[in-house]
Amino acid sequence: MTVYESDLPGVGKKHEIDLPDGSQLVVVTHNEGRREVFLRADPDTDSEKLFELPDRLARQVGTILEGAYFQPVKSQDIETLLGGDTLLEWVDVGEDSPIAGQTLGESDLRAETGASVVAIERDDDVISSPGAETTIHAGDRLVVVGTRENCEDFQSRVEGA
Repeated sequence: MTVYESDLPGVGKKHEIDLPDGSQLVVVTHNEGRREVFLRADPDTDSEKLFELPDRLARQVGTILEGAYFQPVKSQDIETLLGGDTLLEWVDVGEDSPIAGQTLGESDLRAETGASVVAIERDDDVISSPGAETTIHAGDRLVVVGTRENCEDFQSRVEGA
């Protein structure tokens, strides 16, 4: 991420922040404290004003964005308890997974582990209720339902352990 700073004589400062998608976030901080936030979709277009904040609110929002109030902790394992011992869990299919390239039917995951694949997240798409003919690709994230033991067996099988 690149941040460009420039003086705006008689106004304040301007910060331009390069975003991953090629757009730019532009923040103008006025001498009296007010902030204006703009989005420039690409270098050849004008900025579009998103919002304006007074000084005090801008400082509060800044501390929230900075993580002063809450530091998110990313977990490697995602699981949701549905009730009793039934879990909804997300399992990533690695490049070297023995099931990559197989259909769900060929993998025989449900029969071998007791856990069922209820959806597949692939890139920006979601395949809900995939059938036995659905091919599993490396990089897929499988959404699985089963008991904790079923899900652990499923994870081991996908990892090839």
